[in-house]
Amino acid sequence: MGKTTGFLEYKREDEGYLKVENRLKNYKEFTVPLKEEKLKNQGARCMDCGIPFCHSGCPLGNLIPDFNDKVYKGRWKEAAQILHATNNFPEFTGRLCPAPCEEACVLGINEDPVTIENIEKNIAEIAFKEGWVEAHPPKHRTGKKVAVVGSGPSGLAAAQQLNRAGHLVTVFERDARVGGLLRYGIPDFKLEKKIIDRRIKILENEGIIFQTNAHVGQNISVETLKADFDAILLCGGATVRRNIPIKGNHLKGVHQAMEFLKKNNQHVDGLIDEDEIISAKNKKVIVIGGGDTGSDCIGTSNRHGSTSVTNFEILSKPTKGRPAHQPWPYWPMRLKTTTSHKEGVERFFSISTKEFLGDKNGNLIGLKTVEVEWIFKEGERPELKELPDTEKTWDCDLALLALGFTGAEKTLAEQFGLEMDFRSNIKATEKDYATNVKGIFTAGDMRRGQSLIVWAISEGRQAAHHVDAFLMGKSNLPLKEEGDLPRV
Repeated sequence: MGKTTGFLEYKREDEGYLKVENRLKNYKEFTVPLKEEKLKNQGARCMDCGIPFCHSGCPLGNLIPDFNDKVYKGRWKEAAQILHATNNFPEFTGRLCPAPCEEACVLGINEDPVTIENIEKNIAEIAFKEGWVEAHPPKHRTGKKVAVVGSGPSGLAAAQQLNRAGHLVTVFERDARVGGLLRYGIPDFKLEKKIIDRRIKILENEGIIFQTNAHVGQNISVETLKADFDAILLCGGATVRRNIPIKGNHLKGVHQAMEFLKKNNQHVDGLIDEDEIISAKNKKVIVIGGGDTGSDCIGTSNRHGSTSVTNFEILSKPTKGRPAHQPWPYWPMRLKTTTSHKEGVERFFSISTKEFLGDKNGNLIGLKTVEVEWIFKEGERPELKELPDTEKTWDCDLALLALGFTGAEKTLAEQFGLEMDFRSNIKATEKDYATNVKGIFTAGDMRRGQSLIVWAISEGRQAAHHVDAFLMGKSNLPLKEEGDLPRV
């Protein structure tokens, strides 16, 4: 490494944020970047650790010490080349990834880990600013045609890789604009949609065709895809939302989180009017579910001007530090406090919702809860126990269900004749991402279940290799174990 003592000389510094009262006025990103010199110092903190566990912590296998070293030396273009070698969209992961690489950082054993995610974002942003991210259409075309269904991070990554191999790639997206949950599930204050659009323009200039409002299985038949394409890759995600089967869940004011977030994103994107969104303005909002989607609902509700925001999580409150049973370098389940949490919310753990309460007109006016505890027995599934005399009634005008997803939609699998596994994912082999129907592959959340953006990109890249090998007999597209160093 260029600065072998950097981790001793510099402390971790994260980017700053605009004040809460200022950032709640709009949906723009509100981070304040570090100066270049400070970014170099953060790159210098990367240790000469011998075995970079961050590699295994990253599902993409990013070459983290290599690009950190280039950042420290101010060689940003080389850093961008190294980063793009394993990650098609670092501008997405640098904003949205929970950074499992940082939890695996060797420095993190007894110090704050290297700011890998923030360095990654800044490398990508400098690369775009300097014009280093350019379209590079393949020099030769194979004549093979591939359909990619779904334009989320998995589908986009697969499409770019397959296009690089020379295939003619068409991406089918059922919504009005490209991006999947990147566009319709992630609020603009975390990812402004111009960030997606500039990358899509690059992909289009490389020769990838995007068809929007193209719902395969409805306005585009599976028979058409089978007839027109040599291979099909399904990257439609795990989109079946988990419900809460309790009394009153039909009341007006009880909504799925993704319905709430999608409509708001469509409004910010100029696709629908403000009166068409699910508004939290002047409402007592309760968000049920303590994950990232719940956090996004909190940030959006505060921007609407809600009266109050409360967050319920059925799990026990995690520790702030790393739990003893999840030692380094494993991913720890510890308490996460997001920027949205800091904008205003009251959080409750170990609490279960028992009933939604409504008025005579069918409007939500409150809900009932009970406190719970988890009983753990070795070799058995945890048991949920309700605590006596802990029932409570809460005033509530808007309840948002951020309970995760149960798997892929069955309709598409049925129409293609595909098998599904016991978790409601489309069944595909670990070896080559192939389904039970020849020529049809699947990747991302549709194959592995609800997961991280970094896993989605990794899945798309891996699947592209196997689709290419199916079409050509072999593939030069990289697998995660091999890596490559293409142009930015």
